[in-house]
Amino acid sequence: MSIEKKNLVIMVTANFLVAASATMILPFLSLYIETFGDYSAEYVQQWSGFVFGVTFLTAFFVSPLWGRFGDRYGYKPILLITGYGIAASIFFMGFMESVHGLFILRMLMGAVTGFIPTSMALISSQTSKREAGKILGTLQMGTVSGGLFGPVIGGILADNVGFSYTFIFTAISIAIAATVVLFGINEQRDKEQRNKQNKYSSRQVLSHIFSHKLLVTVIILSLLIQVANFSIQPLLALYVSELTSSSNLAFLAGLAFSATGFGNFIATRKWGKLGDQIGYEKVLSILLVLASILIVPQALVTELWQLVFLRFLFGIAIGGMIPCVTAYIRQEAPLSMQGEVLGYNQSFRFLGNVIGPAFGGTVSGYIGISSVFYVTGALFLGAFGLLWWSIRHSEVDGHVNQDY
Repeated sequence: MSIEKKNLVIMVTANFLVAASATMILPFLSLYIETFGDYSAEYVQQWSGFVFGVTFLTAFFVSPLWGRFGDRYGYKPILLITGYGIAASIFFMGFMESVHGLFILRMLMGAVTGFIPTSMALISSQTSKREAGKILGTLQMGTVSGGLFGPVIGGILADNVGFSYTFIFTAISIAIAATVVLFGINEQRDKEQRNKQNKYSSRQVLSHIFSHKLLVTVIILSLLIQVANFSIQPLLALYVSELTSSSNLAFLAGLAFSATGFGNFIATRKWGKLGDQIGYEKVLSILLVLASILIVPQALVTELWQLVFLRFLFGIAIGGMIPCVTAYIRQEAPLSMQGEVLGYNQSFRFLGNVIGPAFGGTVSGYIGISSVFYVTGALFLGAFGLLWWSIRHSEVDGHVNQDY
């Protein structure tokens, strides 16, 4: 087995463990806060939002720094720092007895949240531009599958061993992933990455990004995609409760949530491979239109099975967006600044994770949950319009790869 293939297999496995472990604790964060004291429902809901969002907000500011350090010193050291850092943060969460302490640890976790984007930079750097979409789609399968199983495993653990031990087991799992990277990954940096003269300042990296209209657009699309995707996720359980009177509400809501991830899982590699063949911006255009078409009917369903089926189809549509965005950045950014550019892209994704739930909650509060699907559909369609406009202008300016 070649070094590149071995690295890919290891990172798919490590990303599965990290993604599964990180999502293990999300379903019961609000329940964990309730154990700290006799708090009102409003207090718990408010602090649940703060505790959930602060990780992404901190990561928004820090992600470009991890990318920059990776470009300079190699991606493997950053994988180890972030992997063991996340594990330590989650481990100590299991011993917290105050919501403020939990908030601080989640904030510190955000500062070291860079494992998965760094893994994408590592695999991207060893992958040729011709098959970047397929390889990065394969890597994304590890993350998606981890996100599918994580909440289920976390719920089972919390019910059987309690919250504190779930945090400890989660931390151990992430530490194992980092240890696998420590002994298994063999990072080979080419001459361009090792050459000190090819190191770029942050100003030069930003200048490169802003000089490519389509690259700027793709990064903005990362924000819009996350806003659109996360705007409905916190409301799914409430929406499911409107469609069914079953007592297994949590399970059914999880089913609707997982349907999207399952569709994502089976399609992400195929979309990436198609991007290799016809162009990543073209595939991204198709996916944005499909996402817009498939999310609107979710507002009109009358049965739960209809929602689950449409969420599955929607997952297929959004499954190729991340690998296509990452592969496009691989194509447009020099290797010696690729990590930092991916870091900026990841920052905007984290920002979308923060804005999305607040945006969806606000829309839902004023005009109902079903209206969020219409607004989200319009957001995807607007993102397509922005991409189409950028492609047209980039073609005029000569920024689009002529091989497309």
